[in-house]
Amino acid sequence: MAQTAIQENLLRVQERILKAAHRAGRAADEITLIGVCKTHPADAIQQAFDAGLRHFGENRVQEWEGKRAAIANLPATWHLIGHLQSNKAAKAANLFHTIDAVDDVALAQKLDRACAAMPDIHRLRVLLEVHLGDETTKSGVSEGDLPMLAETVLSLERLELAGLMCIPPFRENSEEVRPYFARLRGLRDQLEVRLGRKLPALSMGMSHDFAAAILEGATEVRVGTALFGTRSVAG
Repeated sequence: MAQTAIQENLLRVQERILKAAHRAGRAADEITLIGVCKTHPADAIQQAFDAGLRHFGENRVQEWEGKRAAIANLPATWHLIGHLQSNKAAKAANLFHTIDAVDDVALAQKLDRACAAMPDIHRLRVLLEVHLGDETTKSGVSEGDLPMLAETVLSLERLELAGLMCIPPFRENSEEVRPYFARLRGLRDQLEVRLGRKLPALSMGMSHDFAAAILEGATEVRVGTALFGTRSVAG
């Protein structure tokens, strides 16, 4: 996609965020836009960065490894937003600033151990992915197991629990997705009471439904197609 097209797309998405935030009585700068660059090349990421985007999301560790050399020096924040296999936890902890799809205790523990092995000691930001909608093809911790996972992550000194993430069922009418976003917000609120601490991040909403997510309290929206166009490779 041409540089001008990405710039124009970014402006359109930012305008949609602004309008949704206004409807929700919120400030647009409360919402972080994450450009989902799955299957898109490094030069598209560079173009989006040049247009002003600073947060990028990848679905797979291996794909990001293949692009990273060309754009590793960009002062951007790199999110892993796809399902992470536990055998790739160490690589992910080294490659990403935030892991936004932690969904079980074993994975959290492996990420914690990976951080402990790094020479520059740091805390890795994580979000917990919650499975909403009973879709067998999607990952995520169940609502019932969420409190135990959250408590475990809080006990791991090298992980920083920032909040929750979800990928609800696809609906053409985004208003039909709002109850899922409201449910995630409710689960977050319950967890804050249980844990006695704030969990400020709610990552929910994609290209077709992020305005509805903002109305329900999203602080991060993950937008791919509306920024970069149709994916160049299926996956």
